[in-house]
Parts: sequence; C-alpha cells; structure tokens
Amino acid sequence: MSGRARLALCAWAATLMAACALLPLVEPATWILQAAFLLGVQTGVGAATRRVPLARPLTVAAQALVTLVLLTLTFARGQAFLGVFPGPDAFVHFSDLLRQGTDDIARYAIPAPLSSDGIRLMIIGGVLVIGLAVDTLAVTFRSAAPAGLPLLALYSVAAGLSDGGADWVWFLLAAAGYLLLLLAEGRERLSQWGRVFGGAPRTPGGESGGPVAPVRTGRRIGMVALGVALVVPLALPAMNGGLLDAAGAGVGSGSGGGGTISAVNPLVTLRDSLNVDEDRQVLSLKTDEDTDVSNLYLRIVSLDDFDGTTWKPSKRSITSVPDGEFPTPIGLGPDVKRAELETTVSASRGYAQNWLPMPYPPSGVRINGNWRYEPEGMTLVGDKGQTTRGATYEVKSLDVRPTAEQLATAPPPPSALEREYTDLPDSLPEVVRETARQITADAKNPYEQAVALQDYFAVTGGFEYDTQVSVGSGSQAIARFLKDKQGFCVHFSFAMAAMARSLGIPARVAVGFAPGSPQADGSVSVGLKDAHAWPELYFEGVGWTRFEPTPNRGSVPSYTVPDSSGNSLPDSVLPSSEASTAPSAAPSTSESCTAQQKKLEACASESPAAALGGGDNGPKWWVALLWALGGLAVLVVPLAPMLWRLRTRAVRLGGHGRSEADAAAHTLAVWQELTDTAWDHGILPDESQTPRKAAARIVRLGHLDPSAVAAVHRLADAVEQVLYAPRPRPTAGLAEDVRQVIGGLRSTVGRGTKLRAVVAPRSTARVVWALSESWTGVKARAAAARPTLRRPSGQRG
Repeated sequence: MSGRARLALCAWAATLMAACALLPLVEPATWILQAAFLLGVQTGVGAATRRVPLARPLTVAAQALVTLVLLTLTFARGQAFLGVFPGPDAFVHFSDLLRQGTDDIARYAIPAPLSSDGIRLMIIGGVLVIGLAVDTLAVTFRSAAPAGLPLLALYSVAAGLSDGGADWVWFLLAAAGYLLLLLAEGRERLSQWGRVFGGAPRTPGGESGGPVAPVRTGRRIGMVALGVALVVPLALPAMNGGLLDAAGAGVGSGSGGGGTISAVNPLVTLRDSLNVDEDRQVLSLKTDEDTDVSNLYLRIVSLDDFDGTTWKPSKRSITSVPDGEFPTPIGLGPDVKRAELETTVSASRGYAQNWLPMPYPPSGVRINGNWRYEPEGMTLVGDKGQTTRGATYEVKSLDVRPTAEQLATAPPPPSALEREYTDLPDSLPEVVRETARQITADAKNPYEQAVALQDYFAVTGGFEYDTQVSVGSGSQAIARFLKDKQGFCVHFSFAMAAMARSLGIPARVAVGFAPGSPQADGSVSVGLKDAHAWPELYFEGVGWTRFEPTPNRGSVPSYTVPDSSGNSLPDSVLPSSEASTAPSAAPSTSESCTAQQKKLEACASESPAAALGGGDNGPKWWVALLWALGGLAVLVVPLAPMLWRLRTRAVRLGGHGRSEADAAAHTLAVWQELTDTAWDHGILPDESQTPRKAAARIVRLGHLDPSAVAAVHRLADAVEQVLYAPRPRPTAGLAEDVRQVIGGLRSTVGRGTKLRAVVAPRSTARVVWALSESWTGVKARAAAARPTLRRPSGQRG
C-alpha cells in the first residue's frame, strides 16, 4: 500500500473514531456501520482521483459529488432522477428531512430513536461532511494538523449534547484517531526521503549509535501532548456557565455568598429535557394526606425581563442557601391566611435541571449538593455543574390563600418594584395595550383587571388551546396571537403578563410544572407533559400571585372564581395530562393523540420552550445556497491567483521519481519556479538568455546575499547539465536551493512588493498564455477536421 493510500485509510479511521462520540445520542447504534460504508466509498473515490491524477480542486469536487449521490441513494431515491441523480425535488426532500430532524431533536430525549429519517440524515450527512473535510486537508493537501479542527468540531457537538458521563472515553478515542493521522502523515513524508532520517544502526551491544527516528519521536511527542491535554485541565480553575455548557453550570464562584446567575433562557433547557413524544415521569412528590394536590404547582424559575420578543430571567445576585427558614416572601402581609406544606421531591435519573423545582413560595429546603439561592425569585440554582439528576430533597412551602377582597383592596406596590416589573419595550405593538384597556374597561381596580384578563383568555375571548399553531416571532408575535386566538401555555402567559404590565400591574412569567397525577400509593407523579408556564402578578400585602389564563390547563385559582354557582369558568381541578391536543377549547384524553400530532407537538402537554417563535418565515434552501455560493465566490475569486501560485510551487518543489527522466523534469521544474518567483518580485524573465546568464541577471537585479547567489548558480549548473550534457548527473537539494533564493529575494524588496508577490503574483500570466495556446490548438484541430470541398475535374465555376 502506498503512503498516500495509507494516509487516506488513517483519515477514514480518524473520522469514524471521532464519530463514535455520537453513539450515545441515537439508538440503535447501527447507523455507524452505514456511515462507515458511505465514508469508505467517499475515501475510495478520493484515492482513485488522486491516482489518476486530477487537480486537487477536481478531486474534492469529485468526492463532494459522489457524497451527494450517496446521500440521494440513501435518503431521496424516490425524488431523484433515475433514482440516482439529485434534482430540485431531491433537494426539497433534503430540506424537509433536515427540518424534521431539527424538530425531532427538540422532541426526543437522549438517546433519540434512529427511526427518524431526519435525525439519521443529520448524523450520517454530518459525518460524511466532516470526513470530506478531513480527507481534503490531510490527504489531498497533505496537511494533517489542520484536519484536527473538523474532528474537534464533530467531537464537540457530541459532547455538548450528551450527559457528560463518558465524555473522556470518546475524547480519548477521537484523540487517538488524530494522533494516528499525524503519525501516518509523518511516515508518508519520511518515506519520500528513504532512510536519511532513520537514525544510525544499533551497535552489537544494543546501544543506539545515533538519534532516535523522527517517527518514534513524533509518537512520543503526540502521547505527551495527549497526556497534557487530559491532565492540565484538572489543575486549572473551572470555567463554566457558558451557553455551550450542557447543564448551564457555573452560576457563581467559590463557596461563599457572592456571584450572579446569568440570564440564560431556561426555555431552551426545558425544550431539550421535556419536549418528547412519550410521557414519562421526571418527578415524584409526597405530601401530607390532606394536601390539595390540584393546586400544587412546581415552580422552576421566573422570567421577568421582556425585550418585546420573549421573556427571560434577569441577571440576579445569588447567595448561599439560607440555613433554616427562608425570609418572608416579598409583599406578603401578616393578615393573609396561609398554611405550611412539607413536600418530598424525588427526581429521576433522566431529569437534569439547573433550577430546583419547588412549590412557591418556599420557606425552607433540605438538599445535598452545590446549590445557591437567588433571593428575588426565591429559587435555588445549581453551582458548578450541579443538577437535579437523581436528587431527593425536602421543601417547606407556604400555601398562601388570599381572598378576593384582600386582592381588590391591595395598596399600590412600592415604586421601585412597580417601575421594574411594569417596564415594556417601545417595540410592543399598540394593539396589545389597546386590547388590554378594552378588556378591563369595566374593572374598578388592578385585581378586577387581572381577573378580566384571565377570563378573556380562558373563557370569553374565544381562544383555542392548539399546539399546532405557528405564530411566528418578533415584536408582532403577541399581536398575531391576539388576532389568531390559537396557542398554548407560553402564548397565553406571555400575552397576559405583557398586557398586565401595560395596565400598570407588576407581572412576570413563571416556568415549571402544572399539578401532576395522584398515584395509588399516595404520591403524585409529574411527567414530561406537565411542563407549563403561567403569569404571576404582584399585589401589595399578598405578594406574587398566580393566575391561569391557559384554557384546560392546570387549575384556576380559587381567589379568582366568583362565589356564584353558575359561573362558566373551567373546573378548578383539571390535570394537565388530560389537556386538549386538538384545536379545540374542549379537553380530550392523551390516548387520542395520533402520530402526526406527536410529530407536530400537539399532544396533551407542551414544553414552555416552544416560546413565541417557530414560524416558517425563513429563506428557502436554494436562496441560502445561492447566498453561500456567492459568498464563497467573493472569497475565492480574489484569492485565486494566490491559490494557483501556491499550488504550482508545491507541485514543482514536491517529490519526484528517481529515474534520469524524472530527475531532468524535476530540475527544469525548479528552474521554472526560480524564474517565476523572480518575476513575481519584479525581475522580468528573458527566455533568450542561457541559464548561466539568466542566473547572473537574477543575482544582479535581486541584490542577493552570498548564500543565495551560490544557490542560484547551483540551479543554473544543474539546468545546463540537463540541457547540454550527454548523461546529466542528478543533483540533490534543488528544491531547498529555490527556497533559499525565495528568502533572499523577499529580504531585498519592500513590503508592497512582498504583498503583491503573494496576493497578485505576476507569473499567473502564464495561465492566460496557456489558455490562449489551448484555444489556438482547438481552433487548429477544428480547422483540420473540417472537410474541404474540391471542384470536380473539368467543372467550371
């Protein structure tokens, strides 16, 4: 096997070893076999085109074309021309599959099922794209070191999505593949030089008589580098809290009371953790026997920063978790009736959340691990990677029971609180404020305004609970929701909170879980489909108070229900597991959910992560492709002369055969490179001069130093040997002589000449000359092939 073929095989193996990091994300893992086969075909095409040989860009183009055909055969055979060649229908199908894969990634928990064609296309197609990049860099362009970047990208994506339990195993495997690639490249390079760098033979005593071979040295350096990469991070301070941190760890520093919690939107985490097809338990609750579980909401975090598009948590200071009792909730007066609840919560191993789900307001928590306390929202957040995975904890909370009269007679809130929690962006459409004023026109106080808003969304406004709706995004999202009157909990809570703020009522949005389902053993099961969002409004003397505008979800608060028996409000006990999954205001059972509804996230419960976005208003795939090709052309066309020149130099100064003919061709090639380099630096070529005179001219005009002068004359002598000697002697080191002359020419010219020699080399005029000669040859051959009409003998004109 040749060195280039061995390097291609190592590139194939390195890509597969890095792709193994994706194995925990999808099951079954049989996709890796299909990816290995398709990647092998791609690698084989590259090896064949390099053996022809084709130009490097043509080799990459051939591999890309074959990769596209392979993906077409695998995923879009029915939409392709003759079942093989992709056309417009095939590309549309690819676009649909990618969109489906994106939706499935949001719906499925890890590991996702391989039955999804969208996910399978994203994984296999991604591996093929990375494999093409690795093969191009390491084999086609013979630069294995930069090939580590696409391998790192492949591993980083997998590590960012996995739970991190065995990331070090996949890192070792990917690193071993990269080292294998580097060693193969080093061996292939050394093979071009025979045993020059092989080291001296060992003496009979077994002692080495010379230096260690570079391949062995490279292997040792690689192993040391790998060890340093694994050990050094253990001794450095942890850097957590970024958006790439799968668990969002790192909200503070140290174990003291300082630090802040960053404004990372928890809806993203909830989407990945909860928005799945099948409903499975994530939390189990145990409370006192006389507790009304229909009102037992579990609150994760509050969203109080509204930018006109979505709600997110503000950046808040955090402290150590208080020992004993928590402070009294903000605004809660002594006259409001309350009862203390004790709840034991057990989280499943598959549920990893940074924020601790708790009944609100908590008055005390007993939990092990690294947790911090955010006083404004009375929430606990994990520190340095701490999550709820498998945790069991006890929460003491207050069951606050205000009366309608207490809420109606509540005094104005503090000015600072009112200013912060009634802030609205200027981009909020005026129709939102106007609708809020119309709905609450008959209300006499903020409490009646809040109840009117809740009744408008839940009962009288004609809204439908529908998870199939596509509302879109941007500042017009709430206005569009008020017009279409279709949506789910995120739409209802976001809209009511914004409208309450427009009326001067402090408001925020809470994210967590609606009441779960009671079990036979007395516990309460909270499942993925109980994920929920609801608005909280502030009333002085009561504090932050829950409202429920979403139809047929959760439970309507008792302090918002009139005492009359004929009210039309929904039943106050409506478990979320029985919520409607169709565009209707009437509840339906989750068992009636079809596969299509599951695909469109239209079943029973939804994740609050689905926010007010998701509209299909983005550019078409072909528009994005045209823009990408245009951007690529803008980058490549100006750099084309430089790229051609670098490629030509690499070919001329590269390896060559050992025969006399090969040596002669190599000598003439390096001489051509010398004259072209001199041309690029301002010394025009003169083809009429002998090599010796041309060398003297380059020395004189280039102002070369003595070492470069000697190199130029050695090159001229070698060319004269090839041109005039009956049996020319092969000369070694000509390529190195050219490189020495290049350095000498660069050292004697100005910065502008150096830049032009690299970016816009004059010698690229040879391309135009070659094209002109080719066109002349084509016209000559066409003229020779054209039949000539002759007059018959004796025929007059």
